[in-house]
Amino acid sequence: MPGGGNGGDQAAIGKVPDAIGPVAAVTLAAVRAAGAHLFQEPAMQYRRLGSSGLQLSALSFGAWVTFGSQIARGEARNLIAAAWDNGVNFFDNAEVYAQGRAEQVMGDVIADLRLPRDGYCVSSKVFFGAVEAPNPLQRGLSRKHVHDACHAALKRLRVDYLDLYYCHRPDPDAPIAETVQAMDVLIRQGKVLYWGTSEWSAAQIAEAVAFARGNGLHAPSMEQPQYNLLHRTRVEQEYAPLYADAGLGTTIWSPLASGLLTGKYNDGIVAGSRLAQPSLGWLQSAVLGEPADARLDKVRRFTALAAELGESPAQLAIAWCLRNRHVSSVILGASRVAQLEENLRALEVFERLGEDAWGRLEAAFD
Repeated sequence: MPGGGNGGDQAAIGKVPDAIGPVAAVTLAAVRAAGAHLFQEPAMQYRRLGSSGLQLSALSFGAWVTFGSQIARGEARNLIAAAWDNGVNFFDNAEVYAQGRAEQVMGDVIADLRLPRDGYCVSSKVFFGAVEAPNPLQRGLSRKHVHDACHAALKRLRVDYLDLYYCHRPDPDAPIAETVQAMDVLIRQGKVLYWGTSEWSAAQIAEAVAFARGNGLHAPSMEQPQYNLLHRTRVEQEYAPLYADAGLGTTIWSPLASGLLTGKYNDGIVAGSRLAQPSLGWLQSAVLGEPADARLDKVRRFTALAAELGESPAQLAIAWCLRNRHVSSVILGASRVAQLEENLRALEVFERLGEDAWGRLEAAFD
């Protein structure tokens, strides 16, 4: 069926034991062809989300930029199928991605693939709103919008509860105490299992944790920050006290710095790439930095080292993120199955490279 990406029914679902016999093997292939994706034997690693008992795949898959806008529904289905076949159990989304369409597409294809609800985690994020020009009630972290956005995400994703629910940014107009209370209510109602933050300061997270603990409420379990070889300080230094004190887990985004670390921008912005999209002009400035040449010089040294080591720059950059034990999951983005499967092989690089190679990589960014 389309979207397996593993070269055949038996390869996609794992080896069929000899004792089962050929009739059972045909039955499993039929299940696979029907889109059930229930049988798998992936070479994936799983990590606890901070101090919680939730085990997420070390590599996960996110819908930012692609779902609902850049790629067709059929390719979205293929990507989810390929991720699942390779052991991914966490699919990340947000209300603002394609103004809610990304969640709708993800919910549709997961239902179409018949993934077992007890076998995967799905997330949403609240803050920016899901309409083009949200009014004050349609955005932010007020009790009302946190509540309304959760229920809207449940409908779009076609689930009864969100495994992870993030506050997408801090809201200066909503007291942190109000947001903590709103999240606690959703957890007690069974609508959310774990809540967290994205791009909050350590001080803001600590305030939320202290208020929750002081009032017998559920505290944030995770943070979703940007983390890559060019963007390290917050995860490695600012959040350091929170890993032990608050049991914080991280599901990091942009491990490739929006493609910069692949080397494809070494000679300029490539037509059709993420940084070339008119709607993402802000991202180009954020990724390239000021001055852009200084950051690109580091990337060129990195890609030269990757070539010397015989490694893909993308796989090497993702594998580097996995070396941080406080990273619970690295969120991958992709618009093609081949691209996703290449990046998933970063796990092999993570396990294969020795300390000498990692030391040389660090030196390239000094």
